[in-house]
Amino acid sequence: MFKQVDLPYGYDALEPYLDELTVETHYAKHHANYTANLNALAEEADLADMEITGLLASLDEIKDERLRTGLRNNGGGFYNHNLYFSEIGPHCGGEPDGELAQKIRESFGSFAAFKEKISALAVGQFGSGWAWLSVAKDGGLILSASANQDNPISLGTGHTPIFTIDVWEHAYYLKYKNLRAAYVDAFFHLVDWNTVNENYKKAR
Repeated sequence: MFKQVDLPYGYDALEPYLDELTVETHYAKHHANYTANLNALAEEADLADMEITGLLASLDEIKDERLRTGLRNNGGGFYNHNLYFSEIGPHCGGEPDGELAQKIRESFGSFAAFKEKISALAVGQFGSGWAWLSVAKDGGLILSASANQDNPISLGTGHTPIFTIDVWEHAYYLKYKNLRAAYVDAFFHLVDWNTVNENYKKAR
């Protein structure tokens, strides 16, 4: 059975950058719904024992179009949100250090340049979607964006996501309305770079 990541903080803990109602609705409604739908579809497809990354990487092998589409959307929603909620928290923000910081400097020139590039991808994503920092098979860092609940795994890139920005309107609209750029800028005050650094080490 697929399980939502546990939140080590309360719904109100991300104020003032994300409001309590947004976090509660996002986690307890949207993310919970993706998880419930994924479990039902995976059970029906006899795939409930798979790891989510393996399931998303093998969607093309699912012959039933309804199941394949449902697993793509709900499996992506589950995986994407688990990453999203695990990489943020109160009293975070700032910049990464350690191996990830060094790799970001090597790949993008500076943390400021990285932030500018991924923010542009997030703000520029038309409609609902995500911006990603991933590790390629050769260990390099890759920036990308995807629509809906797609991610670098379901898209078959071979890249491993380590950081994401959710730009579905339910992630920010109650507080920021149509000001997506303001939300993306505020989001960096919540990033737990220690977690992202651990994600990087595992993905290398």
